[in-house]
Amino acid sequence: MKISFSLKPQLRLKAAVRLTALSTLAIAGPACSAESTESYADGEIKSAVTFPETAWRTVEADNLMLIDTAYGVIGVELFPEIAPNHVAQVKALVRDGFYDGVVFHRVIVGFMNQTGDGQNGNGTGDSELPDIAAEFTFRRGEDMGVTLVSSRGSERQQIATGFYKGLPVASQPISQAILTKDGKVAAFGLHCKGVTSMARTSEPNSANSQFFLMRGKAEHLDAQYSVWGATVMGYDYLTSFKVGVVGEDGFVPDQMNNVKIAADLPEADRPTVQVLDTTSDAFTNWISTQSYDDVCDVQIPSRTQ
Repeated sequence: MKISFSLKPQLRLKAAVRLTALSTLAIAGPACSAESTESYADGEIKSAVTFPETAWRTVEADNLMLIDTAYGVIGVELFPEIAPNHVAQVKALVRDGFYDGVVFHRVIVGFMNQTGDGQNGNGTGDSELPDIAAEFTFRRGEDMGVTLVSSRGSERQQIATGFYKGLPVASQPISQAILTKDGKVAAFGLHCKGVTSMARTSEPNSANSQFFLMRGKAEHLDAQYSVWGATVMGYDYLTSFKVGVVGEDGFVPDQMNNVKIAADLPEADRPTVQVLDTTSDAFTNWISTQSYDDVCDVQIPSRTQ
């Protein structure tokens, strides 16, 4: 599926110099996952199982970001209930045309595709908007249903993992909410393939416009960077981008041709993206048939209409 958008003029922004958001991170630390080679027709995440129509959840148009690339359109579901300030800033930048024509300036196999420097295009720039305070974790009540499917950690100290909508998360069991003052429990998004997270410098509250789309699992980023979205369309395109760093000899980066919020498109031009409802009986039955060692090994089925 290919969606064409009209390009807006690129904004000219202040020349404030910033560190490449993830360059301060020791990549040689915890190992990133090997890059998978699975392929999904039309960018959907297919399943051999047929699910009832009631098991599908439609992504809200106002929380669906569409990134047009040379390979196809990547659809990212945004989660304002998890990272409200990050989602608000991303939406504002999208609607200003800030991301149109911006390159993927840092792409690492098995790790991530970094972009969002609409100022300099090399990881040293940001936008004119203020930096965003960290939203590394969130608190959830019974209104935010998480289906737990596995756990991480040692035998003596484990944390449950599962899905909120289509987003992989780690969370305390909701049964513990009765013990907390706000009636909620702690949770955070996990850096699995397809997750989108905000880049920053070594200062936790320095996120601004740069973000990255995960190509693989990176547990060492969990609860250290603000997760705000998950890929629900064009999942297979995540590993299509040319690998390299802007400034390296011979590296010609791919770019985001243009970026839109689906709600801003004419209704006839909007894709309808549906994700298997992770609170449904159909999901419970399906996940019981899957073989996986970690929550990041599970890709939630999706479809585009």
